[in-house]
Amino acid sequence: MSAFHEQVIEEFRGNGGRVGGVFQGADLLLLTTRGARGGRDHTTPALYVCDGARLLVFASNGGAPKHPAWYHHLRADPRVTVELGSGGGRVERFAARAVVTEGAERDRLHAARSLRDPAFAAYQAGTDRLIPVVALHRADGIDDPARHAAIAARPVAVHTELRAEPAALRAGLDGPQPRPGERLPAALEEHFAHEEARLLPVLTGSGPAGPHTGRS
Repeated sequence: MSAFHEQVIEEFRGNGGRVGGVFQGADLLLLTTRGARGGRDHTTPALYVCDGARLLVFASNGGAPKHPAWYHHLRADPRVTVELGSGGGRVERFAARAVVTEGAERDRLHAARSLRDPAFAAYQAGTDRLIPVVALHRADGIDDPARHAAIAARPVAVHTELRAEPAALRAGLDGPQPRPGERLPAALEEHFAHEEARLLPVLTGSGPAGPHTGRS
């Protein structure tokens, strides 16, 4: 590890994820991978963008002809550790799974990044290799079947309730004092709010991305 990276890592951890110099104001994380050969942990500062429930990092290596070492490490072992500034002078540390995007998805993500930060377009133009785009998925959102079951159980329960509402609505209309499904609008609102806030980010991994410049 270079002295520069050691300094950035120390400042990041000691200052709640905020650093100065070339990374000042940038969205920076610390990515710890396991060495492909020796099995030792290696920590690297990397710029990122949010994409729904996942984080994206780009193996640009400043447009160098070779992939950065951290990319080779996570290809050998996709289990990584991520550190993020979480506010209040704290750094959040969590396990994640690295997934290398491919094909049209990779092209779309890299094009969006390049549009917001032309430096990334220059990196790709300066090398013959295809710069990888890596998605980091929190392990607690991807590898926990119990959590998935709990998230899925709520929409199933609401759907079961909603199936009974049309019958109740029809019965009310046929009765002497019609009382059309009073609960239906509120139930639908609760149901869709839950899906948008909890279910869709996990299933789709889609969302906004923010711009920042620098070398990763």
